[in-house]
Amino acid sequence: MWVKLCCLLLYFLALFVLARVFEAVAWYESGFLATQLVDPVALSFRKLRTILECRGLGHSGLPEKKDVRELVEKSGDLMEGELYSALKEEEASESVSSTNFSGEMHFYELVEDTKDGIWLVQVIANGRNPLVGKVHWEKMVKKVSRFGIRTGTFNCSSDPRYCKRRGWLKSTLIMSVPQTSTSKGKVMLKEYSGRKVEVEHIFKWITAHAASRIKTIYSSQHLKEEWNKSDQYRVKIYLFANLDQPPAFFSALSVKFTGRVEFIFVNVENWDNKSYMAEIGIYKTPSYILRTPEGIYRYGNNTGEFISLRAMDSFLRSLQPEVNDLFVLSLVLVNLMAWMDLFITQGATIKRFVVLISTLGTYNSLLIISWLPVLGFLQLPYLDSFYEYSLKLFRYSNTTTLASWVRADWMFYSSHPALFLSTYLGHGLLIDYFEKKRRRNNNTDEVNANNLEWLSSLWDWYTSYLFHPIASFQHFPFDSDWDEDPDLFLERLAFPDLWLHPLIPTDYIKNLPMWRFQCLGAHSDEEMLETFADSESDSDSENKEVFSSDREVSEDDELSTCHRCSEGERGCGAEACPCASHYCHHEPCQRRASSCSSYGSAGDLEPDWSAWPSDMLHCTECVVCLENFAKGCLLMGLPCGHVFHQNCIIKWLAGGRHCCPVCRWASYKKKQPYTHPQPLSSEPPS
Repeated sequence: MWVKLCCLLLYFLALFVLARVFEAVAWYESGFLATQLVDPVALSFRKLRTILECRGLGHSGLPEKKDVRELVEKSGDLMEGELYSALKEEEASESVSSTNFSGEMHFYELVEDTKDGIWLVQVIANGRNPLVGKVHWEKMVKKVSRFGIRTGTFNCSSDPRYCKRRGWLKSTLIMSVPQTSTSKGKVMLKEYSGRKVEVEHIFKWITAHAASRIKTIYSSQHLKEEWNKSDQYRVKIYLFANLDQPPAFFSALSVKFTGRVEFIFVNVENWDNKSYMAEIGIYKTPSYILRTPEGIYRYGNNTGEFISLRAMDSFLRSLQPEVNDLFVLSLVLVNLMAWMDLFITQGATIKRFVVLISTLGTYNSLLIISWLPVLGFLQLPYLDSFYEYSLKLFRYSNTTTLASWVRADWMFYSSHPALFLSTYLGHGLLIDYFEKKRRRNNNTDEVNANNLEWLSSLWDWYTSYLFHPIASFQHFPFDSDWDEDPDLFLERLAFPDLWLHPLIPTDYIKNLPMWRFQCLGAHSDEEMLETFADSESDSDSENKEVFSSDREVSEDDELSTCHRCSEGERGCGAEACPCASHYCHHEPCQRRASSCSSYGSAGDLEPDWSAWPSDMLHCTECVVCLENFAKGCLLMGLPCGHVFHQNCIIKWLAGGRHCCPVCRWASYKKKQPYTHPQPLSSEPPS
C-alpha cells in the first residue's frame, strides 16, 4: 500500500511539473501567461460577447461594441486563461442532455426534492404544442447548462391527473428555486408569464429570480451594518460592482452553496460617498471580496481565479467543503492508488487484472467501512469546535499561492481528460519498467510467467485448498490420495457432506510433544561414530523443527551384527535382530533399527521410558504403520496419550483426520493426563 501511495504522490508531482512546463511553452510561443490581464479594447465583438455569455450577463440590447466592452469591464477583470476557456467552451459543440419526466414521482424526486439546485422544466399540456420550439429549446438548454441549471420536459399526456392538480392546463415553463437561505430548505416553483419566448428573454427571467435570493446593498450605511454584523455565516463573499443585478454565475453559486456561504451584492452605481469602502480596504470596483473570521481575501489575484462559475466553484469548495466533497475526493484518490497495482504486479496479464480487481474491491470496501464511523463521529453535538477548527485549517491552507496552483492544475487537467489519462498511463508504464528491471535483477521467475502457467498454478492452488483445506497451509510434503486413485475425487463429489467439514487451524501440530525412542543398555553416544546427516535433514524438512543430531554405529557394524545373529550368537534373539524384524517405514528408523540390538543382551533392550513425557502411554508399536519402534526413531504423542511415529501421525493429521487413530479423541483438545503405574522391578527372580 505504501508503495502505491508513493507512486501516486510521484505522479501528482509529475503533473504539477508538467503544468509549469506547459505554462512556460505558452509564454514562449504567445508571450503571455494565463494570469495576465487582457485589455477588452483589443478584443473583437464576438470574443466580448462570448465573455458576457460565460459570465451570465445579458447583452441583447447592446448592439455596439463599446457598450459590450463597458459591461465586461463592469463585471470584473479579464485574464488570458478565462478568455481561452470561454473560447474553447464555445467551440465545443457538445449536446447537453435534458431529462424527460415520466410522471409525478419522477418529477418530485428530481425537482421538488432537490434543495441545492435550479431546474428549468418545459411543461407540454395534453394535446398542445410546447411553448418553446425544439431549436430554441436546445439553445436554451445549452445556455443555462453553463451555470449548473438542469433542464427537463414534462409531457402531461404521461400523467394528466397531476397536471390538472397543478393547474398546468396550457404549455408553460416552470422554474424551481430554493425558497429559503438554509440548506435543504423548501423549493418554490415559478411559472413563466412573459409574452416573448425568445432565449434572451427567458434567460433574463431566470437570472432575475435567481438574483432575488442574493442580499443586495444599495447604500454605504447598509454596508457598514452588514459588514460589522455577526451571524450564522462564517464565510461571506461580496461583489462590489456597478451593475443592475449580479451575474448569473454569481447567482447560481449562491444556490449551490446555500447554508455554507452567504453571497452579498453591493450595488455602487449611485453612491456619492465611498469613504467607508476605503476604510474596509476596497479601492476599486468591481471587486470580489471573501470575508472570513481570519481576515479578508481578494479573489482574482492568484493563479486560476477567473470570473467564471467553474473557477469560483472550485475555490469555494476548497474553503468550505461538504462531507460529500471529501468523500468523493478520497474515493478518487483511493481508486487511483489501487490502479497502480496493474503496473506494480508482474507476470501474466490475467494475473495483473485479477490482482487489480481484488485490490479495487478491498480498497473501496475499506474506504466505505472507514467512512461510516467518521460520519457518526461528525454527528455528535459536542464536536462543533473540532469542526470549526477543521474548517479554519482548510481556509488557511487553501488561500495560499500553492493552493491556487493546485486548483488551476485541477481545472486544466479536468478539462483535458485525454491528457490526464495518457500521463497516468505513461507513469504506470515507467513504474512497470523499473519494477520489472528490479525483479529481474533479483532473479524472480514470475516476471517471465505467461497466462497459461499462471492459470495452471492458480488452479493447482485452488484445488489443493478445496480438496485438502488443512494440508494447503502446511510446509511439509505429502502424497495426495487423488494422485493414487482418481476415483476418490468422484466419490467425494458424490457426497457433498464431505465438502462441508470445518477448517481446523493446524498450528497445534507443531506444539505436540516429540522425542526419540531410546533403549536401555545401548552404547554411549561417544561410541556411535557415524552421523546420518541425510536422515536429520529429512526430519527437518518434515517437521520444520531442529533436532540435535544422533551418533550411530556404522553400516559395517550392522552387517557384522546380522552375521553374528545368523551364526546363532548367544544373546541375540530373533525378535530383536534388525534383520529379522519388520522395519518402520520412517527412513531414519530403518537406518537405526539395529542400534538397540547390536550391543547388549536381551535384558538390556528394554525401552528407556524415562525419556518419554509423563502423560504418554507406554507402547512399542505404531498403529498407523503397524511397525515396532526402533532406537532413534522420532515419536510424536497426542493429547490422549497414544504415541506414533512422527511421520505417520503427521500424514494422518494432514489428511484432515484430526483425531487419534486409536481412541478417536480430538487431536487438538486437551485430555486429563495419564498416570503411569509404578514400574515393576526388572531384576530376574532369584
